[in-house]
Amino acid sequence: MIKLLLADDQALVRGAMAALLDLEPDIKVVAEVGRGDEVLAAARDHEIDVALLDVEMPGLDGVAAARELHKHLPAVRVLMVTTFGRAGYLRQAMAAGASGFIVKDTPARQLADAVRRVHEGLRVVDPELAAQSLAQGESPLTDREADVLRAARDGGTVADIARGLRLSEGTVRNHLSSAIGKTGARTRAEAVRLALDNGWLLS
Repeated sequence: MIKLLLADDQALVRGAMAALLDLEPDIKVVAEVGRGDEVLAAARDHEIDVALLDVEMPGLDGVAAARELHKHLPAVRVLMVTTFGRAGYLRQAMAAGASGFIVKDTPARQLADAVRRVHEGLRVVDPELAAQSLAQGESPLTDREADVLRAARDGGTVADIARGLRLSEGTVRNHLSSAIGKTGARTRAEAVRLALDNGWLLS
């Protein structure tokens, strides 16, 4: 029996996936959490085999949660699932130790099969995302440019961003200008949107 943890902040989605996967004769959902920072403790408490993690969750995003699992419980296999098929997310998830990456509209039978394959030590990747990831390449942003764009998501002023990141306003302006140029955007808001769409702003 494959012991599975489900992590998704949308209770209805989490419950639906749990109900479907519990119908499988060889899969048992033993834990459900709604936050990324609850994943590691639940995985330890229930001695899980596979963690099915949503990418976007409060507390910790799925990629950061996968990184924690890989560090502290390396025998646990991670399968990422997301509503947003963004190639940048795939690249980051695999770098964090995930064994698979699929989108939420994957049919139930294929989802169960993906859990089994990941449990066996195989990699499972949505083929369309894999093609996009190869075509797109690495994020052009430096870590600090990504930090500044993350801080800019809420629409604060340069002074607000500088204060939050403990940088000078001039440094923030330089990073914003560079990020705008690298994303091909015309404005700060457009640079944030493009970086989000490409999956470059996960932690």
